[in-house]
Amino acid sequence: MKWDATTGRGIKSDEKLFDIVELIRDRNGAGVTEIADSLGIAKSTAHGHLTTLRDRGFVVKRDSTYHLGLKFFEYGQYVRSELDIFQSGMLVVDRLERETDEMVWLITHQNGKAMYVYGRAGDNDINVNALLGTRAYMHCNSGGKAILANLPEKRVDQIIDRHGLPEQTDNTITDRERLGEELARIKEQGYALNLSEDIDGIQAIGVPLTVGDEIQGALSVAGPAHRMSKDRCEGEVLDRLRAATDEIDLTLAYQ
Repeated sequence: MKWDATTGRGIKSDEKLFDIVELIRDRNGAGVTEIADSLGIAKSTAHGHLTTLRDRGFVVKRDSTYHLGLKFFEYGQYVRSELDIFQSGMLVVDRLERETDEMVWLITHQNGKAMYVYGRAGDNDINVNALLGTRAYMHCNSGGKAILANLPEKRVDQIIDRHGLPEQTDNTITDRERLGEELARIKEQGYALNLSEDIDGIQAIGVPLTVGDEIQGALSVAGPAHRMSKDRCEGEVLDRLRAATDEIDLTLAYQ
């Protein structure tokens, strides 16, 4: 199957370079021939791009297969450290995990999707490190919905046009009008619920994090439905989340 290259008005060689990076990531490593065939380019062109990436530390070669290098980790760490909510939210996440014994996530948004920037697992058999840096649809994620509810309606429409409202479970909201009603309710009440809308059996509650009047991300707590009931989410956990966001807001105000 041919790889779908990104179209746009950028420089074609740059686009091809990033197509290679994305292909290597998505396939967990690839060789020169596989890359050339998938992208419809000459092997010499693929090899030239890979040589540049290897010289700069962005890919490494193991036997005949290229994998992403730790240089990306270095840049990712830098980008994350620049987020105001990350600097002020780490200790809050750690404390919330101890208090709730559930998964706690610090979430931001970029290019129309939610991204996990920091988290703790609580009493759950979850590999947090495997989720850090990954992106999620916002319409079925408690933190994502909390973010959407605080974005301009025009921006929400752009996100839906780009990413759609794919059904993740039977509980996922896939209707634009119904989502609009949900977002209005979230905006008014100040929190968002995810009642097994993303993963069956997992429920969560998220609250928005703003810097000034700009939505920067969200803080969420998630866990198995039998522990994270709707009543618990809207009671004890919500109280702790609101106290946590007040602390983050205070920290940001004096940075």
